[in-house]
Amino acid sequence: MNIFTKFANNTGMKKISLIKNQELFQGEKYINSSKNYFEGWYFKNTKPNHAISFIPGINIDEHEKKAFIQIITDTTSYFVNFSIDDFKFCTDPFYIKIGDNFFSKNNIHININDNSQNLAVYGDIKYSNGKNINTNFLNPNIMGPFSYIPFMECNHAILNMNVTANGLITINDKRIIFDNDTGYMEKDWGCSFPKAYIWCQGNDFENSNASFMLSIADIPFKLFNFKGIICDLLVDDSEYKFTTYNNAKLIKYDINDNFLNIILKKGLYSLTVTSKFSNSSRLFAPVKGKMSKDIFESISSLVTVTLQKSNRIIFSDTSKNCGLEIVN
Repeated sequence: MNIFTKFANNTGMKKISLIKNQELFQGEKYINSSKNYFEGWYFKNTKPNHAISFIPGINIDEHEKKAFIQIITDTTSYFVNFSIDDFKFCTDPFYIKIGDNFFSKNNIHININDNSQNLAVYGDIKYSNGKNINTNFLNPNIMGPFSYIPFMECNHAILNMNVTANGLITINDKRIIFDNDTGYMEKDWGCSFPKAYIWCQGNDFENSNASFMLSIADIPFKLFNFKGIICDLLVDDSEYKFTTYNNAKLIKYDINDNFLNIILKKGLYSLTVTSKFSNSSRLFAPVKGKMSKDIFESISSLVTVTLQKSNRIIFSDTSKNCGLEIVN
């Protein structure tokens, strides 16, 4: 084996490893470039009457490179800037660090003091008993075969649909104790968020051991656009997936800035999702690598999910502490 074949094999294996393990930092090749790029992880933590999410990430455009951490609670949000030099990552085991803040699938450590925003956040959460969607080589994550297409404007991965959260976060002297409560993890990377999309996610169902995630987005794809669907419902040990690549159809798409009513259909199954905004806060989303787009997210909304098979209801329940974004 000559050096060129070895290099090609190593490069190919690295790409496959990144696709298979999408929690890993995907953007190493962009760190020393000025190509438009962003990558962000999302750690959502909920308990009765409280929710807090952390979004660590990086963004790169032709003018600047930055790391950041966004924080959203059930009442407000914050954006904290860092130098790109503060961003560190490890592949085995997976973790990322931004300044004194640490994020992995097993735990997070937060230590932020931002006097300009009168913000002090610190604490630790440990994660256990993670449960995620089913994957295989053809469908390495929720985007299925689209995970292998290199020119997607925005890539999405679910890292943990449902995980047990234990720990304590203090934010501006308010203590949030997590005692066998709930966590959820996902991530996005690419150059820009979709121009229009909805995203909805809930774990805290009233009467069921269930987890749910839905996103419908306008996807640019070379010479045309299409409305992409990714949706997963876990109920106990059963999984129900509605996606563009498994021939799910969008039957109803009734949305405005505060409300959504969606019906999806796949074969004998239909899924109805209704949700309404509650206490949304501003976040920043990437456009060509720059965190310049205002979006509004709630992590205290309600979502009702009803699953039917041949008009027979097999699941219907409502989740509080629902994450909801509607970008028209």
